[in-house]
Amino acid sequence: MSTITIVPYDPKHWPGVWAIFSAVVQGGDTYDYPADTTETQAKGYWIAQPPQQVFVALDATSGTVVGTYFMKPNRVGNGSHVANAGFMVCPNARGLGVGRAMGQHAMETAKAQGFVAMQFNLVVSVNTPAVRLWQSLGFKVVATLPKAFKHRQQGLVDAYIMYQLL
Repeated sequence: MSTITIVPYDPKHWPGVWAIFSAVVQGGDTYDYPADTTETQAKGYWIAQPPQQVFVALDATSGTVVGTYFMKPNRVGNGSHVANAGFMVCPNARGLGVGRAMGQHAMETAKAQGFVAMQFNLVVSVNTPAVRLWQSLGFKVVATLPKAFKHRQQGLVDAYIMYQLL
């Protein structure tokens, strides 16, 4: 893949974000959103959740949206110093560094905004590319949630809570 540029979400990016969201959710193997999530519901989940910030990864040559992520406080009040984020990569761009670029961008952005840590609340244990990526970026599995995810092909599988101080 050519160079990736990560920018704040703009409504003009929605068609690309929706295509990625729809493909990922229908796969049933990484996110707990219902497979039949409508476009309106997807916007509510991914875009319209203040103080959630949304970013897109663009192929710098074509301008095509190849990934998206959101970032927000994991909790309110006394837990608001820990960031939470969710990431989706276009199926055709997997394995090309898009997730890594977004992960690094999220960690840098979170730190710059004063977050002291980042936590992922539900990383599917059998999503080995994601688990490996987050571990390579310094995240640790701090808890295993037995049979917490209903995987479309594998049935009930464990999920991880992953955490890293920034």
